[in-house]
Amino acid sequence: MNIWATSSILLSTLALIPYVIYALIFLLTMPKPTQLKQNHYIPTVSIVLPTFNESSIIEKKLNNLCSIDYPLDKIEVIVVDSSTDTTREIISSFFNSIEFPTLKLIKEPTRAGLAIALNMAYSEASHDIVIKTDCDSLLDRNSIKTAVANFSNNHVGAVTGTNSKVIGGSKVESDYRNIQFYVQLLESHFDSTFIFHGPFSAFRRNCIVPIEKDSLADDTELALKIRRQNLSVVFDPNVKFQEASHSSFWKRRMQKDRRAMGLVQVLLRNKDVVGNYGLYGRFVIPSNWWFLIISPWIIFLSMASIAIAIFSIKPLFILPMALLIIFSIWLGQKDSLGPLQMPYALFDTQVSLLRSHLLLLTKKNVDGIWEVDPTLRELFK
Repeated sequence: MNIWATSSILLSTLALIPYVIYALIFLLTMPKPTQLKQNHYIPTVSIVLPTFNESSIIEKKLNNLCSIDYPLDKIEVIVVDSSTDTTREIISSFFNSIEFPTLKLIKEPTRAGLAIALNMAYSEASHDIVIKTDCDSLLDRNSIKTAVANFSNNHVGAVTGTNSKVIGGSKVESDYRNIQFYVQLLESHFDSTFIFHGPFSAFRRNCIVPIEKDSLADDTELALKIRRQNLSVVFDPNVKFQEASHSSFWKRRMQKDRRAMGLVQVLLRNKDVVGNYGLYGRFVIPSNWWFLIISPWIIFLSMASIAIAIFSIKPLFILPMALLIIFSIWLGQKDSLGPLQMPYALFDTQVSLLRSHLLLLTKKNVDGIWEVDPTLRELFK
């Protein structure tokens, strides 16, 4: 066995060990979702909705918000908008036709990035709990009641939920979310979760602090800032939302790469959290460093070592290997890999993480202003 074959085996083993350890910890601790009693805790809620040229989908989103099982007279909706289409007119007309919830409409002079828009909106929030949501997502009817029940515990500063249904039916995304579900459940079981989700993230208003102007993962960054205040930031799997996603390998890159860049950026900017803040800094954050920063490079080097080992033994085998990878990706994006679909979902995420590292290193797409993906909006419609 040559040095490259040995290296590929060692690297592959190293890449898999943390996943095996995580699975064993989960099986040994068996964390389970808990259904919190609401105890008649019905605080006032500010819903923050950032918009940019959402005219084709905004009415569907507003109807979804008004169908939530929560007293509408206890809700204010804060829209921060930088649109150049008729989004603002549609929003104004919609709220003029109803009594509740009340509307605060903030018009941005120019589109400066999501983080800046959110900082403006959060500063205008006047209610006890602030919920940030995205236009291209739908909230479960009970999502707000379920989320605010967590805040009856004074030690909870932020809550996020789970994607119960992938709009568009992408099995790649669905499988990845299933893996993420158990990871976040385990993290919350020990202390707090790291990743917060754009479709539903809830925060105590008096704990909100400004996020960095070029933040690429505003929800996760704010949750981490709240955890720094010695409050728990929890994943509640009973808080459910729906979000659109592609199965196509290349179409997924814009959505996945953007998320990956944001998460890596938050970890790099908060290196001092490692080892601090209880098990959050001693277990949750180091685990995310491994999965989001170290693991993609180990997997890349492992695949490179395998390719070199094969080439050194049988050069002609490189072409079949390349074709096998391409064929597997083709099957994966068609959700046709059967039992291998879940490993493919992890591979797909690792691709985005590796690409995100390169984009951050080259300073590309790091200003916080993202291009709209019109095909995702078509799925949402």
